[in-house]
Amino acid sequence: MKNIIYVLGIVSYLIVGCSSQQTMTTTEEKEAPVRIANDSLEYEIIILDPGFTSYLATAKPQNYYSQSTLETKNEVYVREWNYRARNPMQYNSNIYENEIDYQPHIDYGMEVNYKLYQYFQFAQRKYKMRLSSFRVE
Repeated sequence: MKNIIYVLGIVSYLIVGCSSQQTMTTTEEKEAPVRIANDSLEYEIIILDPGFTSYLATAKPQNYYSQSTLETKNEVYVREWNYRARNPMQYNSNIYENEIDYQPHIDYGMEVNYKLYQYFQFAQRKYKMRLSSFRVE
């Protein structure tokens, strides 16, 4: 009698444990690419990195920074980014796919410098990397 109860307990446990599992399907929203451009200079960067649009919406406002501060920081970030892009055996080539053509003597304007700077902040957080000794905001 004990064996029958024991066997029934195991069978009922297996039936409950093996019941069909619900599968959850998630629909991931497509994020529009962020375009960084200065049409008068025919300069454009398109960022396809998921999450950057929402990061940009919560970042410090553009008027928080001076253009000269952003230019100085971007120059440092771009130099390190390009070094890593040219060395795919040392650094993840999925992150550093392309070099950035950023010339310090060209005035790209506030919007381009701001969005480029914010992308570097976003990428450093997302990929847990440091492109300089500057504090990541």
